[in-house]
Amino acid sequence: MMEKIALITGASSGLGKSIACKLAKDGYNVIITGRRQERLVELEKEIETHYDVKALSLIFDVRLYSEVEAAINSLPDKWRNIDVLVNNAGLAVGLNPIQEGVIDDWERMIDTNIKGLLYITRLVSPIMVGRRSGHIINIGSIAGKEVYPNGNVYCATKHAVDALSKAMRIDLLPYGVKVTQICPGAVETEFSLVRFNGDEQRANQVYEGFKPLIADDIANAVLYAVSQPAHVDVQDVLVMPSAQANSSIFNKAK
Repeated sequence: MMEKIALITGASSGLGKSIACKLAKDGYNVIITGRRQERLVELEKEIETHYDVKALSLIFDVRLYSEVEAAINSLPDKWRNIDVLVNNAGLAVGLNPIQEGVIDDWERMIDTNIKGLLYITRLVSPIMVGRRSGHIINIGSIAGKEVYPNGNVYCATKHAVDALSKAMRIDLLPYGVKVTQICPGAVETEFSLVRFNGDEQRANQVYEGFKPLIADDIANAVLYAVSQPAHVDVQDVLVMPSAQANSSIFNKAK
């Protein structure tokens, strides 16, 4: 059987780590990328210890095109035929009304959530086009379907992911490349800790009173999408905790 290769961005923690493990368990050799080398090396060893596959770490900042380009161009030939690209790297920073927005927060979100996704896709999609097969998974958000108070720029970046997923699907259709967007609701990962600049108390409050999603729930959705037969493209999946109705309404314990 031909070996399958998946590349997952932002794989050092949270959703990316779970997705990498889930795909490895399903038989994919995985390319795991991110900025935190120590975590990626540890994950690489974990994957190769527990699953009968190979793992390869690429250390780069997805916001910097020169680093992304150098990393992808450095791939050995046996790792170049990427079957699945998971654009997972993303973050929310701050929760301010637009008139009090922090410019550095805005730029971090735009550079990671939009430009980072574009950079890696620009470099990997031609490989898939050349082979006339492949699958791109974009990790979106409920914030890409609607907006919520003080979510302004983060919501805008995830709306961009929604639009780009639709546009990619059109552009890549003639080449047999599938595009799936998976949009989580509230998932308990490092997401809120990053948003609130390491304030654990404030981050923990986000998930109080209800059972949020966990990273494996989204990894399961990724596996479902990539496991479909060639004629099936799962285009758009919204995954919410049962206690969450939309971006801002929750059924929380009193």
